[in-house]
Amino acid sequence: MHFHALDRYVDSSSPIHRLDPRVKLGCALALIVSTALLPDRAWGAFLVSLVIGIAIAITARLGPLYAVIRSAVGLPFLAAALTLLFTTPGSAILDLAFGPARVLVTDAGLIRFVSIAARSLLSLQIAIVLTATTHFPDLLHALRHFGVPAIIVSVVSLMYRYLFVLVDEAGRLLRARAARSAVAAGHRTGGTVTWRGQVAGAMVGQLFIRSYERSDRVYQAMLARGMDGTYPILHAHAFAREDAFAIGTIAIATVLPWIVARGATGLV
Repeated sequence: MHFHALDRYVDSSSPIHRLDPRVKLGCALALIVSTALLPDRAWGAFLVSLVIGIAIAITARLGPLYAVIRSAVGLPFLAAALTLLFTTPGSAILDLAFGPARVLVTDAGLIRFVSIAARSLLSLQIAIVLTATTHFPDLLHALRHFGVPAIIVSVVSLMYRYLFVLVDEAGRLLRARAARSAVAAGHRTGGTVTWRGQVAGAMVGQLFIRSYERSDRVYQAMLARGMDGTYPILHAHAFAREDAFAIGTIAIATVLPWIVARGATGLV
């Protein structure tokens, strides 16, 4: 796996890319909070939020479906909300029988689940656009300006950077295994499931040891170069006119879905 497979930044010169990272982070948080707090059944508001997310992605020159498609990574996590289909009181719309057991899907449960899924995926799309248009060090710099403790920022930074070390060591192990696994034509490779499990376990153990030793060497190299726990940036961030325009635009974008939701459901 190459490093760029982990780094989600998309190099471009769009207006979104050029914004101050502090502005981008603040606007993204505002949109996510606004979307996450939308009431159930606010289908019109969900649609407006989707259009806003697509418009931001287009402005960032990522394509209209860039974030929509990639937000599917959050679908497995929605499995935790599936129980709402059966546990939320309401009128039964589907009767599922599993032998002697019966499970009823209610209309209120379905509405609750779909609403949670919509809010989650829409919020995830905003986060995807943020990571695609902002360098990771700039995001860390913005977090410090938002008052996040330095120790937490350092832990997040090291965790992200050491992912590349882990991937590099895993790639070395896989190449070594491939180099030692010559197979004659017409013969099956490997052994039993138990044998494969033992080999996989041994590789995981080796990966842990090698990664730990590698991380210690990297840490010593960081100390030798004057590492003090902070991460300086190459370019100083400055608030510009475009940032003020972006703040005003996002302020309208955060309020607009609520206006639609209030008009449709009568909720504040």
